[in-house]
Amino acid sequence: MKLPFTRLRTHAAALLMTAGTLFSLPALAWEPTKPVEFVVPAGTGGGADQMARLIQGIVVKHNLMKEPLVVVNKSGGAGAEGFLSVKDAKGDPHKIIITLSNLFTTPMATGVPFSWKDMTPVAMLALDQFVLWVNADTPYKTAAEYIAAVKAAGPNKMKMAGTGSKQEDQILTVGLEKATGTKFIYIPFKGGGDVAVQLVGKHVDSTVNNPIEAVAQWRAGSLRPLCVFDDERMPYKAKITDTMSWNDIPTCKEAGVPTDYVMLRGIFMPPGVTADQQAYYVELMKKVRATPDWKEYMEKGAFNQSFMVGADYIKWVDAAEKNHRQLMTEAGFLAK
Repeated sequence: MKLPFTRLRTHAAALLMTAGTLFSLPALAWEPTKPVEFVVPAGTGGGADQMARLIQGIVVKHNLMKEPLVVVNKSGGAGAEGFLSVKDAKGDPHKIIITLSNLFTTPMATGVPFSWKDMTPVAMLALDQFVLWVNADTPYKTAAEYIAAVKAAGPNKMKMAGTGSKQEDQILTVGLEKATGTKFIYIPFKGGGDVAVQLVGKHVDSTVNNPIEAVAQWRAGSLRPLCVFDDERMPYKAKITDTMSWNDIPTCKEAGVPTDYVMLRGIFMPPGVTADQQAYYVELMKKVRATPDWKEYMEKGAFNQSFMVGADYIKWVDAAEKNHRQLMTEAGFLAK
C-alpha cells in the first residue's frame, strides 16, 4: 500500500526519531557535577596507586567522564587516613576509594574505628596475585624443594622479604609457615620494588611479591617464580622469558605447598550515597574494564580478572574480612 506524501514524510520523521533514540546514549540518572577525588589509601608507586592512575588515564583517554578524576594519596596510619576520609564524607558522591587488603588489616592491627561496612561497595575490579620468588642462582626449581630447604635449615634461619608489617605479605608468610611447618625471619620493606631488589642482591632468601612487582627481574633472569598462591594457574600464556609464561607457574597447592591468598582491588564510596550515584560508578568501571588499555594492564600484571558488584561483591568482602580476622588472630597481629 502506498502512503500519501504527507503521511510518508511524517512516517520518515518518526523513523528518524526512533533511529536517533536507538543510537544516542541513554540519559544518566546522575553524574558528577564537579571533580571526583579518587583516594588511594597507600603511598605512590604501589599496586593500588598504579591501578588508580591507570584508571585516571583511561578515563581521560577515552573521555569517560565530563568531570576530572583526581588521584589523592592518603597513606597515613597504614591507609587509615584514606579510609576515614571516605567514612567521614557521608553522602558525598564526588569521592571514591580504591582498596587493597589494608581495608581489613589496618583496623584490625591498629584499632582504628573503621570497617568496610562504613562505606558503600561499588565493584571488585580484580584480584592481585602473590608469587613465591627465589633468586635464579639458587638450586630450587620447585616450591617443595625450597620449603624442604627451609625446614632443613631450621626455624628463623631463612629470610622472607615483604612489603610492610602485619600486612598482606607478612600475613601470607604466616599462612605459609602454618601450612608447611616452617618459620622464616620476616623482613619488611617499604614497597615491592625494594623487596625485589633485596632478593636480586641475595640479601634475603625469598619473597611473596605480586607479579607486576618482580616481572622485570624475572624477565632479566635474576629471579625465579616457584608457585602462585591461588586456586588456579594464571591464564596468561604469552612467554615472559624464553621458556616460561605466567601460566607455566604451578599453583602452590599443585607444588605441594597448600597455601592461597589473593588481594582485593576494589572500589568503594562514602556511606549514604544514592543508588543512582552508586550505579554511575559501577557503569564507569565497566567501561574502564572494556578498554584495551585495561586488558593490557591485566595481562602485564597477571591479575585474576574476577569482577563483582552488588550482593556478590558484599558477600565476597564479608568472607574476606572473616578470613583476615582468622589469619590476623593466628599470627597475633590484632590490636590489643
